[in-house]
Amino acid sequence: MFSKPTLVTLSFFAAVLGQQVGTQMAETHPKLQWAQCTSGGCTTQSSGSVVLDSNWRWLHTTSGYTNCYTGNTWNTTLCPDGKTCAANCALDGADYPGTYGITASGNALTLKFVTQSSQKNIGSRVYLMADDSHYQMFKLLNKEFTFDVDLSQLPCGLNGALYFSEMDADGGMSKYSTNKAGAKYGTGYCDSQCPRDIKFINGEANVAGWQASPNDTNAGAGQYGTCCGELDVWEANSVSAAYTPHPCRVTGQTRCQGADCAINSRYEGVCDPDGCDFNSFRMGGKSFYGKGMTVDTSSKFTVVTQFHTSNNSTSGTLSEIRRLYVQNGKVIQNSKVNVPNMSAYDSITTDFCNAQKTAFGDTNSFQQKGGMSGMSAAMSRGMVLVLSIWDDHAVNMLWLDSNYPTTGDASKPGTARGTCSTSSGKPTDVESSAASASVTYSNIRFGDFGTTYTGAAASFGAEDSPAIDAE
Repeated sequence: MFSKPTLVTLSFFAAVLGQQVGTQMAETHPKLQWAQCTSGGCTTQSSGSVVLDSNWRWLHTTSGYTNCYTGNTWNTTLCPDGKTCAANCALDGADYPGTYGITASGNALTLKFVTQSSQKNIGSRVYLMADDSHYQMFKLLNKEFTFDVDLSQLPCGLNGALYFSEMDADGGMSKYSTNKAGAKYGTGYCDSQCPRDIKFINGEANVAGWQASPNDTNAGAGQYGTCCGELDVWEANSVSAAYTPHPCRVTGQTRCQGADCAINSRYEGVCDPDGCDFNSFRMGGKSFYGKGMTVDTSSKFTVVTQFHTSNNSTSGTLSEIRRLYVQNGKVIQNSKVNVPNMSAYDSITTDFCNAQKTAFGDTNSFQQKGGMSGMSAAMSRGMVLVLSIWDDHAVNMLWLDSNYPTTGDASKPGTARGTCSTSSGKPTDVESSAASASVTYSNIRFGDFGTTYTGAAASFGAEDSPAIDAE
């Protein structure tokens, strides 16, 4: 929902995105199985793997070891401008478990929060691959997407996020001759925040106007940002969770500048930064999600998300995003809204989004930037699966798990998003106290409605959720 400027590392010599390919370390993608499901059953996709986002990698000269980027500063001799930098600098392979704390086994992927090797690495972001040089593209309309997650170790201030971005399948390699690395090295990222901390955009280094952050564990920002539609299927820790569509007025990965990047005003850009979120706690289900609650985050559970369309086919327009959970063999329907002046919605629809924005007094940038139809268009073109773990140098993840904004009346509808203190989530705190935290995503399944999960009906209190029968 909010800017994610802290997905950076200090691995090897520097964390950075490059476009040429280095030879200091071979790039070997960790294998990750997932399944395609129909009424006839699920077929394991054993060729799947994950690739580390390029923003975490070592960038050095093509002919040696000299860093093109150190801390948060570009080497101005090697990188006087974006194109020269792309020609001079090479992106190298990654030691996934040793440097980045990323391990995969069978259908399970574990992302560790802090990894201490030669230097400290904080968080990570990976993409699901179709083959060694292309991201797996998902067309989600009239389908459901399911995964298991164990986030019992994620406290206040951390976010284990699984989402989709409208990136290019080859990481932009075919579009830009200066991009020699492509999806194999995790290039081409974009999202609805139009992040300006991405080091290379459209095959060029983002050196123009670059301003380093005073905090060396935080990213700097360049003149350009990189925008695209974003579908947050899951942003969560053990306290709070949300799912949120973010439409954009652009098609696919698009480089932005100035007002289009929302530099002066949060809502002037080409994308919707807030989205239309369903966070059970924020929507009044105060005892639905958390440790010991209806969805008990002290142990693994299954998250099912269904993308219904106007004509019940893949050619229709997105009309509803439904959420189910499965835990201990029981199917649990999403919590229902319990907010003054709102109906008891339990899914994301246009009516829900409009009612939520009105009830909370929020800017309706969701509708302004395309609403459900805008999100639908991005989904129909295909999106890339992103899995990450991160902390928040902007607002300490309070938008997910605490009161936000922190000023004003905390009892105002929509302000409370979880039970975490407004003093929680500071990166300097969580990177120390929760250094050993991790999240495990497993058993990813994608297919027709009702084919990706099984379970019996569960029964819970009316405040939280009535049970439904498994399809």
